[in-house]
Amino acid sequence: MAAYRRSQSGGRRILIVSYHRVVSDFTGELQRSIPGLLISQETFRRHLEQAHAAGFELASIGDAVDVMAGRRAAKKDLFVVTFDDGYRDVYRYAYPVLKQMGVPAITYLPTAFINTDKRFNHDRLFHLLRCVQERRFRPDYDTMPGPSVQLLGPILTGSKTVSAALDDFIGEHPTRVLTGIIDSLEQQLGGGADLVPEQGDVMNWDEVRTMARDGFEFGAHTLGHTVLTLEPTEVVEKEIVESKQTIEREVGIQVKDFAYCNGWYSDEMIRVLNQNGFRSGVTTEDLPNRVGGDPFALKRKVMWENFSLGLMGDYSSALTVCQFDDCFGVLGMSHPVLGHRPHILSPMNTGNVLVEELDAALAKATPVEVVDVTAPVIATEPRVAVAAPGAQVVVASNVALASEAAQPEELQ
Repeated sequence: MAAYRRSQSGGRRILIVSYHRVVSDFTGELQRSIPGLLISQETFRRHLEQAHAAGFELASIGDAVDVMAGRRAAKKDLFVVTFDDGYRDVYRYAYPVLKQMGVPAITYLPTAFINTDKRFNHDRLFHLLRCVQERRFRPDYDTMPGPSVQLLGPILTGSKTVSAALDDFIGEHPTRVLTGIIDSLEQQLGGGADLVPEQGDVMNWDEVRTMARDGFEFGAHTLGHTVLTLEPTEVVEKEIVESKQTIEREVGIQVKDFAYCNGWYSDEMIRVLNQNGFRSGVTTEDLPNRVGGDPFALKRKVMWENFSLGLMGDYSSALTVCQFDDCFGVLGMSHPVLGHRPHILSPMNTGNVLVEELDAALAKATPVEVVDVTAPVIATEPRVAVAAPGAQVVVASNVALASEAAQPEELQ
């Protein structure tokens, strides 16, 4: 299977793996944190040892980009270690292992969180939702942002886990909706320090500089950990450019690489990265990287503790190698989520209708029906709506498009 993937990839596999938090006590941390973000220090070490034993060269992101571009010939398949979000756990538990083993790595930083006590929206929401569950609390949706029921409903009815519901929701709603829900839940739950998660703290600049002096790389990951496909162009430019400039100013290094929040990216984001001196952008698409492929759509395999647990609940070398060799992908047993998205044209004036960017071909779709509405509408499918003057949305009535049209509950 490895040989098959190698031939598919143009002669060399370029496996980029993504981690978030490396912790000392996985079982303890599992009780209070998003499970898919966690891996124990021991399992992380074993991953690196396993990759080396499997014949990979543990390489940098720059090496991967050079091999893909044909500027370097690789004697072995490449294995690239990346971290998203700049959690302090990486400094505490991953950095010593990487340094001891001589393994390069890159950490993507959301710079507005570095040197602060702030927690990420996904960690804050996870903690608040667990509080809602534990207290058997019933939220007052009338005082919350409209989409709140889409997040809380599946959790309270038991149809989704907190992690699954949160992952789906974050990919569909902009930052302002997430913060609105956080503020509402904190107020309804009575406030207090216990509503802010203790875990999930991020690095400070001194810790970043220490790692950088030892040769570890850092890339940009927006200012505020923002899913940019849901934001207007001016926000995209600010989040990308200022995050790059902040790291360069604070650490004294050149920032060339970017990680898309939630793994979602668009042609507009790639344009901004290109214009501002970046060399790569990484997604969370679990697919093979191909020699000659787009360096701004690099594929990554997101890893966590349970991806290496065997039938008996202990570490499995065989399963780990299967993950690295993408056995499940080759056999069609996994279903990667694509990260490329149409970009929402979202004006800074939030009273306007929000719509998705249309391709030239899709813009020709006819006939259409103009429907008056009395409140702003979010259209979640580019083939369903285009902007219309005033409080209107243009809805495609073409039969070929009707099956993909947004349902009433998806229009908030």
